[in-house]
This record gives sequence, structure tokens and C-alpha cells, in this order.
Amino acid sequence: MRDLDLTTLRLFVAVCETGNMARAGEQAHIVGSAISKRLAQLEDRLRTPLLVRKRHGVVPTAAGQTLLEHARGMLDGAARIERDMESYLTGARGQVRVLASISTMAGPLANDVASFLKMPAHSTIQVDLEERLSPEVVSGVRDGLASLGVCWDAVGLGTLQHRPYRSDHLCIVVPRGHPLASRKVVRFEETLGYEHVGVPSSSTLEVTLQRAAALSGRVLLHRIIVGNFEAALGAVRAGLAIGVISREVADRQGASNGLRVISLAEPWAERRFVLCFRDAEGLSVAGKLLSEYLGTRASITASPALRR
Repeated sequence: MRDLDLTTLRLFVAVCETGNMARAGEQAHIVGSAISKRLAQLEDRLRTPLLVRKRHGVVPTAAGQTLLEHARGMLDGAARIERDMESYLTGARGQVRVLASISTMAGPLANDVASFLKMPAHSTIQVDLEERLSPEVVSGVRDGLASLGVCWDAVGLGTLQHRPYRSDHLCIVVPRGHPLASRKVVRFEETLGYEHVGVPSSSTLEVTLQRAAALSGRVLLHRIIVGNFEAALGAVRAGLAIGVISREVADRQGASNGLRVISLAEPWAERRFVLCFRDAEGLSVAGKLLSEYLGTRASITASPALRR
């Protein structure tokens, strides 16, 4: 294991992704025979077959698939090390990696981070923002992929420490002329007779909606699945379905243009977001500064969902 090198792992990943040593060689500017020799040596070193040679290419064995997952993680870690070291050469003396849920990325987080970075005292700090589903935010911070995470507090945080951030309000968005369009407030159960725009099944929002539907003895019907609120608004505007959307995002995206935004009368409609981290004392100076700054934004809440 001491002899594993990143170049061989990088070639192994390329072969698995292309399914062909010659194509992987073209990408890496190395002949296929050299790759074949390296991977044969890797199999000898690990004492297990990693690839199955087929007529038109190769596929990873079960052991190869496991190595592929680890190799991708190692290469990602190496790339992060390289970026972090380069930041010192460019004068970015502090770097903070943040994983954020789809909802917070669509909400005020980017603006809050931008305001933080514009402060003269933070001119040498660099922030990397990466969008993930809330459960992935938690696991990523727990596994050390990022210093900070921002997600809905409904997700299980486990042993992570956390502090409040902002909040938003879920609402129902429907096209004008829809049977619910004249309503100002609606219960979620009343929307279950109509097809919805869905979000990824592993997202905390989708889990919450599915649970709410089950508690009412109904089924949540999806017409289309999208990856974010902006795409959901587009689907609703096209008349494909109705959707559960953040009111704050809907307002910023001009949802009133051709759509009706209806308050959702449910206790879970107000979502509270949190900043999470492994250990506050273990954060870098830049991480502490960003965490404290974002924590001060917790008292800045959007207009209540029932204001209209």
C-alpha cells in the first residue's frame, strides 16, 4: 500500500471512466501499453484483480469498484491540497471551504459571503462554496471535506456543533388560473390532489413532504423532478405542475409574473438553517471569522410567510 501513487490511481480512474485503455491513454498523453503495465503492477501489489478485460474494453471488478471510490476521494483530496497551497502563493492567506444546501445557496448565503469578503479585514480570505443536499452537507463536514456547512436544522446533525443562521418560509406556487390560485393560505394536504414538481428524493425537503403526505394518508404525486427552486419555478410557470418553494426565492425570481404564491399553513413551513462544524475551537482563524459573521445574520429574517 505504501507504493500506491497518485499517477497510477489517476490512470486507473480514467480507464474505469472511459472503459478503454487506449482512450484513457489519449487523455493522459501516454500509450495504452504503459497504462496496462502500470495497472497490472497495481493488481499484483494489491493481490486482487481490478479490471475485467472484455472484447471492446474493460470494466472494474467488485474490488476495482471499491478502489475506484477510494481513488476518487484521494485524488480530490490531493487537488484540494494543491489549491490550498496555491492560495498562499496568490496571497489568499486564509481559505474556508463551505458545503451548503440547495436552499441556502438559492437564498441569502451567497450575498452574505460576498458581504463578508468585501470587508477590508477579510481581503486575504478565500471562500469555496459548494452546493450539496442537506444530508451530504452533514456527512461532508463530519468527514472533513469542508470546515463549515449550512443546512436545514431538520436534518440530523449527529455530533456536529452548530449555531443558528437564517430562516425562510415554504409556500405553494401555482400558475394563474389554477383551482388554488385564489387562496391566500393553504394546507399541504389540500395540494395533494394535484401533481407536484419534485426535488431529489434524498433531499431533506422531499423527505419532509413525503412524510407529511403519508401522515395525511395521501400520496405525493410528481410530474417532474428538478434540481433546484429556480427550475421548479420554471416548471410551474410552464403549467406542468405546482410546487413547494421558498417564498424568499420565489420573490427574488419574480414568481408573481404569471404565478400565484400561496402561504403554506404548516408548522414545518418556516425552515431554520444552521451553521455546522466539527469543533468551533478547531476552526482556522478564517473559518472562525466567517462562522461568527454568518452567525450575526441569524437575527436577519425574511418577512413572515403569512404576511400576504
